[in-house]
Amino acid sequence: MQQTFEIELRGPLTKEQYDSLIKKFSEQGEFVQDKNRVLIDYSTMIPDQGIEGRNKDIRLRVTNKKPEIIVKLGAWGGNEQREELSILTEEGTFDTLVKVYNALGYGKGVLCERNSKVYNYNGVEFALVEVPNHSYFFEAEKVVTTEGEKDQAQKDIEKVCMDLDLSIYTDQEFYDYVEQLNKEANEVFDFENDFTEGYFKHKFDL
Repeated sequence: MQQTFEIELRGPLTKEQYDSLIKKFSEQGEFVQDKNRVLIDYSTMIPDQGIEGRNKDIRLRVTNKKPEIIVKLGAWGGNEQREELSILTEEGTFDTLVKVYNALGYGKGVLCERNSKVYNYNGVEFALVEVPNHSYFFEAEKVVTTEGEKDQAQKDIEKVCMDLDLSIYTDQEFYDYVEQLNKEANEVFDFENDFTEGYFKHKFDL
């Protein structure tokens, strides 16, 4: 498997900015796909990881009903350069993955729902993300395969965001936003207390 590094910047969007970018990207960019995602972020609940200072992002997620094991290595924040390890599994296996993770010691995490519209624009992949009934933000990303490409990729993303007049989260602003989402929009999933056979299949039709 080829090593890949995900260079990603994030920032806040108002509803007006979200709608305006959809219009702009639809006219001047390339639509990639809609993403309906459910994920469990286990790292928030790991004592030596948490939100601030995290260097290992351990997750399970389902995007458009396709389950995925995902681990990202490296510091996260408003802008980040991380190695991404990902394995897709067969549709309908998410509950089994949750049971496997619990058996490995990952039984508690933050459960999130996200809806995204993804576009390619000026060499950058933009995900315009809706947190249902809460807020909006963007993720601007390039993927590279060598260490030497990372800094230039970040500069390229920063320039496109600046041209679009988009604000990029500082690390602290991003951490504060995640804390807010955890209080107001996300849920805590605890395998021991919450899981029953077919839990995610029944709850989210996964």
